[in-house]
Amino acid sequence: MSDDKMLARIAALLRQAEGTDNPHEADAFMAAAQRLATATSIDLAVARSHSEQRTKSQMPVQRTITIGNAGTRGLRTYVQLFTVIALANDVKCDVASNSTFVYAYGFAEDIDASHALYASLVMQMVRASEAYIASGAHRPTPTITARINFQLAFGARIGQRLAQAREEARQAATAGADSQPGTAIALRDKDLELRDFYRQTSEARGTWRATSATAGYSSAARRAGDRAGRQAKLGPSTELAGARSALTGRRRRTT
Repeated sequence: MSDDKMLARIAALLRQAEGTDNPHEADAFMAAAQRLATATSIDLAVARSHSEQRTKSQMPVQRTITIGNAGTRGLRTYVQLFTVIALANDVKCDVASNSTFVYAYGFAEDIDASHALYASLVMQMVRASEAYIASGAHRPTPTITARINFQLAFGARIGQRLAQAREEARQAATAGADSQPGTAIALRDKDLELRDFYRQTSEARGTWRATSATAGYSSAARRAGDRAGRQAKLGPSTELAGARSALTGRRRRTT
C-alpha cells in the first residue's frame, strides 16, 4: 500500500471514530488506525529490502514538526504527545530547547502517519483538558499545574495504547499465518538504517524532559488526564489533509 492510500484509509477510520459515542468502538478504531500505519510501514520495509536500487524517496528523511509559538505555556505536553506517537511509528525525535518544534527522523510514511495521528489527538487533548478545568474539579490546584498534569497523563496513556496496537501489528506480520518470509530481517535492517541515519544527521546535545522542577504535581489532574487518554478517539482533523505541507525540512538543530 502506498503512503497516500494509507493516509486516505486512516482518514476513513477517523470519520468512523467520530461517528460513534461508544468508547469501546472508538478505541477499536484508534487501534485499527495504528495497526494500519504499522502494517503499511512493514510492507514498505519489505519492499525496500527487495529493491536492487533505492530511490531517494525510499531513504530516511528529517522533517520539522512545528508545535507552537515561543512563550506559549505548556508546549512540553504537546511535544510529549507527538514524541510518544512518533515512538510507536518508528520515528526518532530531537526537541527544540523551547519546545516550539521537533525534528523528526524516519521514513516518510512513518512521519506522515505520526503527524496524522498527532493532528487529531492534540485537539482532543486540548478539548478534554479545557473541559476538566472548566468543571472546577482541579481546585485548589493552580490552573496551569492542573492543565500540565492532565495533558502529561493524557499523552502517556495515548503512548501506551498506540504501542500496544503497534506490537500487535508487528506480531501479526512476523509470526502470523500470512507473514511474508524475510519480514523480521527487513524490520531489523530498517531499524539499523534509521539508527545510522539519526546518528549521522542529528546534532542534538543533552536530554529533553517533558516535566520541569517548577511544573508542580497534581494526582487528581493526572488521574483525570489518564481517563481522558483512555477514552480518546480519532476524530477528523482539518490538519490531516495538509499533513504533508506542514512537514517542512530544516537543517539547523537544537535540543
